Amino acid sequence: MNELYRDPVYDGATDPRVVIDADGLWWMFYTQRRASLEDAGPGVSWIHGSRIGVATSHDGVEWTYDGTLEPAASDLVLEPGPPPAEVDRTHWAPEVVWDGARWRMYLTEIDGIPDRWPGFVREIVEYVSDDLRRWARRGPLALSSDRVIDAAVARTPDGLWRIWYKDEAADSVTMVASSADLAGWRLDGIAIGGRPHEGPTVFDLGGFWWLIVDEWRGMGVYRSDDGIRWTRQGGEDAVILADVPGGGHGNHGAHVRHGDELWFYFFAAAEAAPMHTATGEQRRGAVYRLGLDVEAGNLVVKDWKIPR
Repeated sequence: MNELYRDPVYDGATDPRVVIDADGLWWMFYTQRRASLEDAGPGVSWIHGSRIGVATSHDGVEWTYDGTLEPAASDLVLEPGPPPAEVDRTHWAPEVVWDGARWRMYLTEIDGIPDRWPGFVREIVEYVSDDLRRWARRGPLALSSDRVIDAAVARTPDGLWRIWYKDEAADSVTMVASSADLAGWRLDGIAIGGRPHEGPTVFDLGGFWWLIVDEWRGMGVYRSDDGIRWTRQGGEDAVILADVPGGGHGNHGAHVRHGDELWFYFFAAAEAAPMHTATGEQRRGAVYRLGLDVEAGNLVVKDWKIPR
């Protein structure tokens, strides 16, 4: 498996979300972890303090770094170059969807740059855009707690929009809310319980709906006929991407449909040499992709190969 993309600023590209615009340009939005920063602060400060990195591609394989989404008043604007040296808010795990008229982003926002996990408010904030470059802030969603991250949004067969997300205040399982108009959300409870996990992504393929979550040991896969009721594929211990080529396992990813193909972009440990001198090479991350397909009612990895 070949690395597809490395962040040229901090070498910590994670949580990729890829979409394709009306002109056929591929856009990757990702968490720009500060993996190579020599002095990011104590504890897990290096995982926080991030902006959303943006890269574009004409084929989904060769990517060019375009900059970061930077606050401009209450909005976000794509600015070329590296992010500012100091930030006062952490941005994580962008979910980007087309609603039929415009783009919407559901972004995890965290006050400050936490150096530890507990005790900090995390919320999912909605933005809208016509061009994927300038995003107007709509505001935070009223969800199940003030410790929610990692949104995934899709319209299910019943006509409702649904948002799936990790709730750290509910033992880090996937919760779900529904909406008829993307304006008001109704809390629907737990979508996926069991062992803690994060990073849901939801899509339809091969006559079923699929939900993939990151269990920090590979990906758990769930199948549904309606996008509402889910059954785990292969039993409670079964995962995909538990052992990816190059070592380690796959982490937090998302899908993109291109014609008849469905690609899954995710992050894992970087294979090649560090792009920068860094303290702790284990922090480095790279973006990879693979094809997904359905065989005999199961979601399978179709192809590790990258067409060029």
